[in-house]
Amino acid sequence: MFFSNDIMSYLGVIMSNLDTKKTIQILNNIMKYELSGVVRYTHYALMVTGRDRLSLTQFFKDQASESLVHAQQAGELVTGLGGHPSLEISIIEESNKHRAIDLLEESSLHEKNSVSLYKELLNLVGDKSIYIEEYAREMIKAEEIHNIEIQKMLKDFSL
Repeated sequence: MFFSNDIMSYLGVIMSNLDTKKTIQILNNIMKYELSGVVRYTHYALMVTGRDRLSLTQFFKDQASESLVHAQQAGELVTGLGGHPSLEISIIEESNKHRAIDLLEESSLHEKNSVSLYKELLNLVGDKSIYIEEYAREMIKAEEIHNIEIQKMLKDFSL
């Protein structure tokens, strides 16, 4: 990994106890996972059928767009810390289940997994970088809100 001396000197003063390499590694994992979300949610938007197709298609398209923004935010932090953003995405398992309830359940699992990545980041940077700590908290909040919304949508299918 390439780190310029100027960036590393600055980081050494500002975030003296931050494990920069590990932080970059986690941020790259977040970026890969969020980019897989773009593909996942785009696929779901194309595959959803049934009575809720129109609303769920828009929901999944919105989730794909938001995943892209999240990946870009993580990538900006990677480069800001002197790292190199990954060109990879996380593995996406194809369940071949395309009923609305299946897509929503898979979405819920995806959101829960993303929360765990952001919590890993938060645990690493806590009290070492207010900026990255607050970023992690905001992302956890956003992902938890998504999961709450998905759980509300799933209630309709349990009737």
